[in-house]
Amino acid sequence: MTNSLSGRFLILTVIFVMLAEIFIFVPSVARFREDYLLARLERAQIASLALEADDMISRELEAELLRNAEVYNVVLRRDEIRQLALSSPIPSPITATYDMRNPSSMTLISDALGTMLNAEDGVIRVIGNPVRDGGLLIEVTMDEMPLRDALWAYGLNILLLSAFISVITAGLLFFAVQIFLVRPIKGVVTHMQAYAKAPEDARQIITPSAGVRELRDAEEALQMMQTQLTGALKQKERLAQLGGAVAKVSHDLRNILTSAQLFTDRIESSDDPLVKRMAPKLVGSITRAVNLCETTLVFGRVDEPAPALSRVNLSRIVADVIDSERLAAGDYPLSFAEDIPATMTLRADGEQLFRAIFNLVRNARQAIMATGIAGEIGIQATEDDQVWKIAITDTGPGLPKKAQEHLFQPFQGGVRKGGAGLGLVIAADLVRGHGGRLELQQTGEGGTTFVIQLPKADLALAPAIELERI
Repeated sequence: MTNSLSGRFLILTVIFVMLAEIFIFVPSVARFREDYLLARLERAQIASLALEADDMISRELEAELLRNAEVYNVVLRRDEIRQLALSSPIPSPITATYDMRNPSSMTLISDALGTMLNAEDGVIRVIGNPVRDGGLLIEVTMDEMPLRDALWAYGLNILLLSAFISVITAGLLFFAVQIFLVRPIKGVVTHMQAYAKAPEDARQIITPSAGVRELRDAEEALQMMQTQLTGALKQKERLAQLGGAVAKVSHDLRNILTSAQLFTDRIESSDDPLVKRMAPKLVGSITRAVNLCETTLVFGRVDEPAPALSRVNLSRIVADVIDSERLAAGDYPLSFAEDIPATMTLRADGEQLFRAIFNLVRNARQAIMATGIAGEIGIQATEDDQVWKIAITDTGPGLPKKAQEHLFQPFQGGVRKGGAGLGLVIAADLVRGHGGRLELQQTGEGGTTFVIQLPKADLALAPAIELERI
């Protein structure tokens, strides 16, 4: 009950109604006490009129008049003369005096609460103005116990009435909330549950129908989100099917091109001048096609294993990368420089770290060789208390604006003609799998620098801040 919206609303309604009734209860009790005392003063004044009519009334009649007025003594003041109109023995000393001539609201409330909380019986003096200009002042003495009993009886009636009103009000509000809020909310939840079972089914998308504006806004927002999600799921399914087809085509095409590459090796040994002139171009085209197929297959592998972390020597990994790229560069005037402490040991997956560095160095080599100008590739490693940093620097032409805008996005960040732009994406994914980050530190006509950062702690590094566009 307390965990439901309607149950909590019911409980809060009862509490708030009772609080409101308490705020009404206090001044009501104060007003009842004032009316009670004023009524006693009026009855005492009426009783004193008998004395004015006949100065020689008996003691028995005077006592009966005082009993009917529920007072002990009545004092009237006329023309500045204080006169004891009616009197009888007072059983105990007077404990308090209350002046009912224009009292403030706070005084009435304070006196009423004091009377209710006072457990001792006593005699009180009450002073007021006579009714109908019957004099300047009237003063009576009376027992306080009947007043206290009357106040408690009145207060209990008020509390019972308040409780009854709060229950009725809470019940009405409970049913109103059930009809106007809880049922529509349950309808939305039902729609969400049905949609979760089959998000590709467009028929499960909610149709806004709530009459409450805020709830209708929520339904419209949910409808928009479900529509977008359903479209995204359909697009994802089509892309997955397309990706599977591309992977199969790339696999078969790679095998075909590998066979063609073997034939081109024999063509290069031909003595025909035309064949010799065209063979290098054919070999280059086939090689690029093979590389495209291989990178597409690597990127399409969704089952990339998590890195098997161990202590690896960075200088050995970098030496293997440089040896491989030196062979690929052949006689091209390209030099390699490395600045890595021989004893630097990283906590990483050696194979995946090799692939990340290899992709970056290969991209740098291809960018330099595309210019036809001699260049240099440098690899430098440093460390501090938090991270290991590996910087790959080249003297190439720098990344064009288009490549910078689509950095680390597949099939969009390619710079070299015939490239797929997957090298950076694969490298970034491998580094991110280590909890690290790959960022472009600088690029321009003087060259490009990429930095790999691997954390020494188990916490992952925050994403890199994108290089400011020039």
